[in-house]
Amino acid sequence: MLFIHEVHKVRGRFEDDFEAAFREGWMPLLGAGDDARLLWYSNQAHGSGPAYTVITVTAVRDGAAWERLTKRVQNGDLQEWMRNVDELRHDVDAKLLVPLPWSPLLEVKFDEVPVDGREHDMSLYMEDTMWPYEDKFEEYIVRCGDVYAKSLEHPSSMLNIHAAFQPALGSHVRREVILMQRISRPDALLDLLRTHIPAEYRAPGTWMYDALDLRDQWTSRLLRTSEWSPLY
Repeated sequence: MLFIHEVHKVRGRFEDDFEAAFREGWMPLLGAGDDARLLWYSNQAHGSGPAYTVITVTAVRDGAAWERLTKRVQNGDLQEWMRNVDELRHDVDAKLLVPLPWSPLLEVKFDEVPVDGREHDMSLYMEDTMWPYEDKFEEYIVRCGDVYAKSLEHPSSMLNIHAAFQPALGSHVRREVILMQRISRPDALLDLLRTHIPAEYRAPGTWMYDALDLRDQWTSRLLRTSEWSPLY
């Protein structure tokens, strides 16, 4: 299973048109076949980073399906759709991802992914992207799953990991890990933003401290799914 992760810099006046293009175009066009499905359509919350930034994640069945999808975009039935979408955004940054071995989302049952735009409550996600030290990359993946991911299984956790990825071989310059984490307790997020992390949570033996041996650079995005996003 492959995943296409895209960061779209949308033209502000066309944000509704851009969203409609995915809801009325990309999602149902993919849904008519068996190669790919749109999973997430989310907006980076205003006030938490660059304005009018949209993040989409599309699941692709395998390498052959990815090749067919690419050909559809380049000179097939998706070519005109892509040209129209390019008029609605300044730029797009795309990565081809594979799931980590312990990711909750390893396979996608395409027949269970909605493609009809059904609406639901919106959800908040924290998307973390980490850049482990080059010689610690494999160790970071293992310990992130064994320590960090398991720590979030507690009922009181602010976050729940829904997916964990790394770029496919040769698709990105730096080796990185990307986590899609649903915010189950927004009140705890407010506490995180307005208070300093207590010393006991940064002491030796905690993930906050020990993980610094493996990486010390990451970035977080606060994402809000649209009310029709297939996964939320």
